[in-house]
Amino acid sequence: MTNDTPGAAALLEAARWRLAALLLERPRPGWTDEVATLAAEVGDETLGAVAALAADAREGDYLALLGPGGAVPAREVGYRPREDPGWILADLARFFDAFAYRPRAEDPADHVAVEAGFVGYLHLKEALAQAAGEDDAAAVAREARAAFLATHLAPMIGRLAHALELAGDDSHIGAAAAAIAAQVPDAPIGPVGTDDVGDCDGCTLR
Repeated sequence: MTNDTPGAAALLEAARWRLAALLLERPRPGWTDEVATLAAEVGDETLGAVAALAADAREGDYLALLGPGGAVPAREVGYRPREDPGWILADLARFFDAFAYRPRAEDPADHVAVEAGFVGYLHLKEALAQAAGEDDAAAVAREARAAFLATHLAPMIGRLAHALELAGDDSHIGAAAAAIAAQVPDAPIGPVGTDDVGDCDGCTLR
């Protein structure tokens, strides 16, 4: 697929988001190889550098940071304490069901890796629709992605990256979170509980 092929840009963006999501999952057997392979295919300088940091990643270090009881919450509900967790999870389920998203990750629906993976999935949906000449379907995927980012990922990702920085993390985990946060305009990094979330108009990882 060449750069001017319909859907090529969205497909590349889908791969970038998939890599970013993978970098925020728990290291497991085969994970390092998957990260390296995808990083080579994506060819993104920033994410490639993050992937290089992940070469020596260890499960224990990940769990100490983002695991259950870890130093930093990895779930959206941890960054929206004034809101009903049940509503957050139900709204995520509505998004996922509408696009038949079935994440293979072991994490809860509101985990940062699952949410980032869904953004990549919507880019993939857009790419396939564009390749098929289905402009209306592509627009639906774009609009859903913008809504999802503003409603779910934006309230969490900047604060997560900031919390990892405050925790002294210098691994691929903090770098991956920072790479995503940098592409989500107006994602708040202040005290948890503020509601200053703006639109991100589709948010790309470029």
